[in-house]
Amino acid sequence: MTLKTLPPISRSTEKFSLKNFFHSIWRQRWLYFLMMPTLIYFAIFKYGPLWNAQIAFKDFKPLLGVMGSPWVGFQHFETFVNSFYFTDLLTNTVFFSLAKLILGMPLAIVCAIALHETWFLRYRTFVQTVIYLPHFLSWVIMFGVLLVILSPGNGLLNAIIEQFGGDPIPFLTSPNHFRWVVIFSDIWKETGWSTILYLAALLAISPDLYEAAAVDGATPLQRIWHISIPGIIPVIVLVTLLRMGNILDAGFNQIFVLYSVPVYSVGDIIDTWVYRQGVLQFQFSLATAVGFFKGVIGLVLILISNQIAKRVAQQSLF
Repeated sequence: MTLKTLPPISRSTEKFSLKNFFHSIWRQRWLYFLMMPTLIYFAIFKYGPLWNAQIAFKDFKPLLGVMGSPWVGFQHFETFVNSFYFTDLLTNTVFFSLAKLILGMPLAIVCAIALHETWFLRYRTFVQTVIYLPHFLSWVIMFGVLLVILSPGNGLLNAIIEQFGGDPIPFLTSPNHFRWVVIFSDIWKETGWSTILYLAALLAISPDLYEAAAVDGATPLQRIWHISIPGIIPVIVLVTLLRMGNILDAGFNQIFVLYSVPVYSVGDIIDTWVYRQGVLQFQFSLATAVGFFKGVIGLVLILISNQIAKRVAQQSLF
């Protein structure tokens, strides 16, 4: 008994497959046309500048250009890691990011479930609009609002404290209070956005599951625990993974607007330090090196988080 060998694939088959490939692209040309602005944007503003990221390993001189600047290796990375403020910067950055994640996510989930369970549609729309509105306000406007509330001279909160016999508190310039002002103001501003994400995931759950649970005698709390929460686990995992990848982005706009010299020790983060050292003092190579450092750390964290989520929750980003 002899084995028959398969005939080699002919060039005509390859041409036919290639022809089908281009035919498929042409058939879906309008979808690719709609994608084109986004692809061009990422190509120009995201992937194109990666060529200039090499200045992180060079002593960049504007007159010499990227290619003409001398190579210094990891000197700028060593400068950042060995700087006097490195420990405080890293501690403050991670503290703000984790605190916003740990305190903000449960509140958004609770708000989403509460809105999903209510039977009053007008009330749901009103509350949803009120908590979502701060997301559209810039941190400059939010700073003005916080001044009205927290100002030690005529702020609303300090007026209440003085009415009860207390002394006014300089919330925005006190190292003991500034961190919590940053955390809770961010939760106030961004909880509505997160709530919308979880509410959309809840609305995607089949109503038949709730009806079947009600027929079986499940209480509202049991339906939430056994249907609602498991139904939004994939979204929770996705949001957590994305936030872990940006753990070293503690919110430059917010910190830059709110902080001042008296609270540098508890409010200064990596991005604000890079702004002062890299931009104001024209140390572009140092600023690029720190951005490269953040990118590598973020990539490692998101890979680790993805593996943990895959094993523990059977959910992953990829």
